[in-house]
Amino acid sequence: MTNHFEQLRRKIETRQAQVGVVGLGYVGLPLVVEFAQAGFCVTGIDVQQSKVDAINRGESYVQDVPTAALQPFVKAGKVRATTDFSVVKDLDTINICVPTPLRKTKDPDMSFIVNACQEIAKFFHPGTLVILESTTYPGTTDELMLPMFEEAGLKVGQDFFMCFSPERVDPGNPKYQTKNIPKVVGGITPACTEIGALFYGQALDTVVPVGSTRVAEMVKLLENTFRMINIGLANEIALMCDRMGINVWEVIDAAATKPFGFMPFYPGPGLGGHCIPIDPFYLSWKTKQAGIEARFIELAGYINGQMPHFVVDKIQNALNDHTKPLKGSRVHVMGVAYKRDIDDVRESPALDIIHLLGRRGALISYSDPFVSQIQSDGIQLQAIDPDAGVRQADCVVIVTDHKKFDYAELVKTASLIVDTRNALKGIESEKIVRL
Repeated sequence: MTNHFEQLRRKIETRQAQVGVVGLGYVGLPLVVEFAQAGFCVTGIDVQQSKVDAINRGESYVQDVPTAALQPFVKAGKVRATTDFSVVKDLDTINICVPTPLRKTKDPDMSFIVNACQEIAKFFHPGTLVILESTTYPGTTDELMLPMFEEAGLKVGQDFFMCFSPERVDPGNPKYQTKNIPKVVGGITPACTEIGALFYGQALDTVVPVGSTRVAEMVKLLENTFRMINIGLANEIALMCDRMGINVWEVIDAAATKPFGFMPFYPGPGLGGHCIPIDPFYLSWKTKQAGIEARFIELAGYINGQMPHFVVDKIQNALNDHTKPLKGSRVHVMGVAYKRDIDDVRESPALDIIHLLGRRGALISYSDPFVSQIQSDGIQLQAIDPDAGVRQADCVVIVTDHKKFDYAELVKTASLIVDTRNALKGIESEKIVRL
């Protein structure tokens, strides 16, 4: 009887295992490079031909993966990409890193995971390790994925191995990237966990095994729910301070001097990115099935969702104080990415703010050194030079505090500024309106 565990273990330890990564975005592509760096041959699979073509030319389209880091592995034949799932028959490990968005009804859209698994299952073979990295609700791996791979009569933990390992990528973070962020992994069986941990240990600095796929799935949701709820609290405090004429930024900075029992979170124009605004609602959706109401999540989601409206009200009131109506005024948005120094606009509050400003009749322009154009839900804008945008604007609103912006010059040039990020900390001027 074939011992698939021992065969796969030897392949992994000797770097002979053929590694596959399905989904070549901001999670999958860095993973490809790390395993190539560790000495493995890696095949990337993606349904977008443009991504596949770029990788096979040695060109990176992910900000955290320089082309100079990818290209040598492509030239050496260590990395290749394809849209053809039939390569699965030659792979020993498969990491699934596909999107998991929410529908408008705030229930999980599992179609990307299901489609990927269906394609993989067509060419699946004994002795393979499959790891889901896409953020999802507890139970996805054992309830949704596992039956799709057991249909052929294979037994998990003996004939093949299945794990969940939550991605923890923080785009644009210069200190913590795929290699040095501790990697949580939980398997369907102890053997699955053991082989999954061994696999990640070949390329990543720290591996944290946990007792099951459900624990691993819950870890990611706890991490992002923790941030979402605490940001919601900071936003609610900001709303209170605004009504009472108190500088919320000064309050938080002073509270942060306490050496115990307090962790500073900061308000802002709203939540953005693929994780924090979305992931907690996977947990909320799942707990509703169990008859539990996730009250903190729903309340924090409501507060965070109202922040773009609060920002637009702030802009309108600031213009009113300068005897100008919002309708017909020129409003210049500084920064549209969802956070500082990245090019990602997914779920960015800037998009909501631009929508709301447009509805109220404002004439909108924007500058962002990382985002040259916006095409989203009826918005079609091209970035313009910040100096020109600021000079012609009746109001400038700082939505994303990119380091490349010249804030000192902005204060000199702008006639009115609404600062949602405390980017102008320490600068006092009657023209500055803070969140």
